[in-house]
Amino acid sequence: MTTDSIKKIIGSTEYVEIAGVKNIPAKIDTGADSSAIWASDINMEENGTLVFSLFGKKSPFFTGQRLKTTDYRVKSIRSSHGDTQVRYRVKLPLKLGDKSFETTFTLANRSRNNYPVLIGRRTIKGEFLVDTSKTNVNQKTNPTTTIKLNQELKENPQKFHQKYIKEKETK
Repeated sequence: MTTDSIKKIIGSTEYVEIAGVKNIPAKIDTGADSSAIWASDINMEENGTLVFSLFGKKSPFFTGQRLKTTDYRVKSIRSSHGDTQVRYRVKLPLKLGDKSFETTFTLANRSRNNYPVLIGRRTIKGEFLVDTSKTNVNQKTNPTTTIKLNQELKENPQKFHQKYIKEKETK
């Protein structure tokens, strides 16, 4: 076996970087053909330029940055529930583990999903092996916990203090 044929092992979930946004929790789904990312405020300019934001305003990953592209396609996606949606497909830079590359994502409202990003088999084919008994193989710490705690702190500092700090003082 040559070093070229050695594939990186990833878990069923991983933290990824997409378009400069780091530590995004992603579900690795070998049952899904394509990858999907939570996008919001998707619009089409008169000249045919697609404009969108990654994530939604309530997401800790939302930056407010508006991305623009003329390099897009559409795809009809059938969900596991049998529903069909037409979605835009765009290329975005992805960092998964120590590998960086450009891949195609469909833009979707994933606000109700546990993971804002879904990585499908076309993205990982030939590069990665998925060990479903593992999660976050390429992450030493869990940044989601810190992100959620800081979001909770931002939303209501007094309630946060009562819940996490004051509670510890009385024990």
